[in-house]
Amino acid sequence: MTEPVVGQAAVDQLLEVLDLKELDPFRFRGVSPRVGPQRVFGGQVAGQALVAAGRTVDPTRLVHSLHGYFVRPGDPTEPIEYHVENIRDGRSFSVRRSVALQGGRTIFFMSASFHRQEEGLDHHAPAPPGVPGPDEVPTMAERLARYPDRAGIWASIPRPIDVRYVGEPGWVPPGDRPADPYQRVWMRIDGRLPDDPLLHACALTYASDLTLLDSVLSVHGEVWGPGGVVGASLDHALWLHRPFRADEWFLYDCWSPSASGARGLATGRMFTEDGRHVATAVQEGLLRRVGA
Repeated sequence: MTEPVVGQAAVDQLLEVLDLKELDPFRFRGVSPRVGPQRVFGGQVAGQALVAAGRTVDPTRLVHSLHGYFVRPGDPTEPIEYHVENIRDGRSFSVRRSVALQGGRTIFFMSASFHRQEEGLDHHAPAPPGVPGPDEVPTMAERLARYPDRAGIWASIPRPIDVRYVGEPGWVPPGDRPADPYQRVWMRIDGRLPDDPLLHACALTYASDLTLLDSVLSVHGEVWGPGGVVGASLDHALWLHRPFRADEWFLYDCWSPSASGARGLATGRMFTEDGRHVATAVQEGLLRRVGA
């Protein structure tokens, strides 16, 4: 099996994916990685949609929230066109609607709000105590080595994000994952990013879709794939609270408040190593059991 691209080379490929081609001031075109899953990764299309929206906004206004819906699976062999609608430019906020299309059909759409920087009240709930640091938990390569037959797409696609699970990941064999109400993962872009705040927000958006839905399965000790569950993201929301760098470690503290009717809800908070709460994500996903 070909070794996956990791480190700065994988980060450079991610930067190429996020560097959309401008067709006109409100239309852009993006492509998918040359090696990847059979459908476009949700975090990729969300990140690209945010790039498109952000390029139409005054760069002094920073994105603080986005809300998107996954409508159809995307084809990674075909380019994606992004159409941006200027909803409003006010004194403090700019709002954009960004629509991703393939073959003239919408596959994803997003609303994003951008805010000029202001001073105000400041507080946040603390990070969870007693969580081992990123250097105290196994690397992705170490985990994959334990389960080569379960590694699946992780073992072949480029890995621009260093992902380190505190507990067991959702792709281990059935029975090897104890139930846990939390899914906690350390993450960082596995290389250096430019200083552009929009680019860091887009990279965080990309990363936020990687493990969030896994927290629904974690509650039940369930796993992905044969003998477990298959799923797909239905929607995604992200709030950005404080300045951050996506190429520095952050803890993704995820849990699921509810699952029913083949749908599961997951929420996650992102904390820097020094405990600052920088972002919050919420996602609902479709989850269906599959045979062994």
